Amino acid sequence: MGKKLLITEKPSVAMEFAKALKITTNRKNGYLESNEWIITWCVGHLVTMSYPEKYDKNLKFWRLDTLPFIPTQWKYETIPAVQNQFNIIKQLMQREDIEEIYNAGDSGREGEYIQRLVFMMAKPNPKARMKRVWIDSQTEEEIVRGIKEAKDLSEYDSLSDSAYLRAKEDYLIGINFSRLLSIIYGKTLANKINEERASISVGRVMTCVLGMIVSREREIRNFIKTKYYKVIGEFGDNNASFKAEWKVNEKSKMFESPKLYNESGFKKEEEAKQFISSLQDKKAKIINLKKSKQKENAPLLFNLAEIQNECTKRFKIKPDETLEIIQNLYEKKLVTYPRTDARVLSTAVAKEITKNLNGIARGFKDEEVQGYITKMVKEKYSTNLIKTKYVNDSKITDHYAIIPTGQGYENLNQLPELQKQVYKLIVKRFIAIFYPPAEYSKIQVTIEVEEAIENNKTIETFFTSGKVCVKQGFLEILRPNEKNNKKSTEDNKNVENNNQKEDKQADLEILKNLKKGQEVEAKNFELKEAETSPPTRYNSGSIILAMENAGKLIEEEELREQIKGAGIGTSATRAEIMKKLEKIKYIEVNNKTQIITPTLKGETIYDIVYTSMPDILNPKLTASWEKGLDMVAKKQIKPDEFMGKLDKYIRSKFDKLVIKM
Repeated sequence: MGKKLLITEKPSVAMEFAKALKITTNRKNGYLESNEWIITWCVGHLVTMSYPEKYDKNLKFWRLDTLPFIPTQWKYETIPAVQNQFNIIKQLMQREDIEEIYNAGDSGREGEYIQRLVFMMAKPNPKARMKRVWIDSQTEEEIVRGIKEAKDLSEYDSLSDSAYLRAKEDYLIGINFSRLLSIIYGKTLANKINEERASISVGRVMTCVLGMIVSREREIRNFIKTKYYKVIGEFGDNNASFKAEWKVNEKSKMFESPKLYNESGFKKEEEAKQFISSLQDKKAKIINLKKSKQKENAPLLFNLAEIQNECTKRFKIKPDETLEIIQNLYEKKLVTYPRTDARVLSTAVAKEITKNLNGIARGFKDEEVQGYITKMVKEKYSTNLIKTKYVNDSKITDHYAIIPTGQGYENLNQLPELQKQVYKLIVKRFIAIFYPPAEYSKIQVTIEVEEAIENNKTIETFFTSGKVCVKQGFLEILRPNEKNNKKSTEDNKNVENNNQKEDKQADLEILKNLKKGQEVEAKNFELKEAETSPPTRYNSGSIILAMENAGKLIEEEELREQIKGAGIGTSATRAEIMKKLEKIKYIEVNNKTQIITPTLKGETIYDIVYTSMPDILNPKLTASWEKGLDMVAKKQIKPDEFMGKLDKYIRSKFDKLVIKM
């Protein structure tokens, strides 16, 4: 009887598969074997693309006459440090008794690439049937399901094509343009950074991200603060009053006036004061009063970019550290697959979501979380997520959002404190989607102050609004009133926050009692000085979000969701790109704040690239290449078409740059 060979991404994962398959046989040299199964493993990349000198030894030297380098037949080689493990896998794959080979690599594009390179080099038994295991978590039932439902490997050929093309694209752009720009501008760079020799490292994604960081830094550096002056009116009677802000409109005497800086501010203090003096003792009337109830649902679940951003904000850690933590939580069966772009669940998962909730209720010994679950049960909150924004099959490509599995609690206590905190963050975001929306009471008030000048009548308009949370809903979980041990500063902050809440509540009570058409006394007008503020620097979390959203750092969550789909890099690679930029000293990251700044070297390289090939700095171009890879994976374009465009792009750039020399 033939055997089944299963290959995982690393030894620890192989052990989980062995447990799920009830294989208790002793471990052999680089694999496990039972009567039915053989389980072996990669150790990360075993095979890599060969450097140009392996094609021709003369290509070791960086010379213009050997560029551009675009091979027609690609060469690959085993990485010497892992040659032994590759040989073990090769021998196992070629065994005559192997009937089925299961690719159980990481369930993503890069995981597919690692394994396909091994398959290509190892030349497995041609009689063996090739299958692909695709799982969303490392729980036992998910592993068993993945093996049972494994599809023919050929069904993932387009994903493999996309992975090969991504590697070729990065290789060709990196090698060709790093060499070309170093030949042309290497001396310029060396002189600028006061070094004897210097080379320029260019990357499809890396250089684009450097461009985003340098551009932002220069915006901040060149920013000149501008003061302007707002007009605030105080209206009411002897019992109560409220403040409202003036804004210009076509009824105003200041409409289209050159004295204005913007719709609510004057350029000069003196001109604002003159305007105020013209308003004294004038009648004021409430011309519009709109009361509304607002509901706000819990945010969508975490994908990798969102949790990386959140962990940078909360724990001041880098994206690669966050990924490492969540990868560990995944391997400990605590959470689902980390390298995901989706923030929603699939219909199939949503139908069985009570399993996850019940698992958390039984196994997660955390007082705060248990309190939230107890309330869910007591208040009978629905666990049916179908037809909510949290379930959308069309927004899932490879994997759904990162959620707790409700399992793996035997591993939780041994984890470092930070990993426990990150896990709790994921649990709370998950439970919040079952809670009712937060509800707000809102009032918007429009006041007009009438002024008659000779036969003309002008009207100045003031606006104010009040908003207060009347039902916390999910905010009870995601923004609780935390009892903090850091007494002095935290207590002061809490008092300050409570005072602000009371002020808002008081304002709302005053506004509630107003009526449309009511005349109010214009008690006082005052100036409020304001100034423009520069853009903020990226931190190591916000840059990941900006990469996901093609160069736009979008704070508003709903808007982020709308424009998603053409990011820079992928969830699996973004943290590594930032790590590389820091390692080659193009950027610096402040360890305490995680704020990113470019180095002199980074800025000089930006200038060189901007002068020579500025389009590679444009996030839209980089995102369009990523989109092209996605189209290959979805079989919307053929690999040859993508490769043809890449070849044409590289050659056209070379033609232009060499002419410039």
